[in-house]
Amino acid sequence: MGYLLLSGAIAAEIAATTAMKSSEGFTRLWPSLVTLCGYVLSYALLSQTLRTLSVGTAYAIWAGAGTAVIAVIGMVFLHESVSPARLAGIALVIVGVVLLNLGGSHS
Repeated sequence: MGYLLLSGAIAAEIAATTAMKSSEGFTRLWPSLVTLCGYVLSYALLSQTLRTLSVGTAYAIWAGAGTAVIAVIGMVFLHESVSPARLAGIALVIVGVVLLNLGGSHS
């Protein structure tokens, strides 16, 4: 159940961050509300995740997955630059999360 809640927290964080770009500095109402609600939902789900997963594991997966997916969304949909350095950075984030999980306990 912990990983299911964590998946929801990641999805809400990704939606909130994507909407933040559309909010134009919180000057547009609906994208601003999606941002606010998305982050509230994300943190609420993340806090529930901590009942079954260790904080290091949950936060590493949440932050790493969110970072990697947002970077890909930026490159694919928002026409941000794609470079070997950016792709390597995404790969390193993913490898870092995997290593943290392999080296830690899953309580």
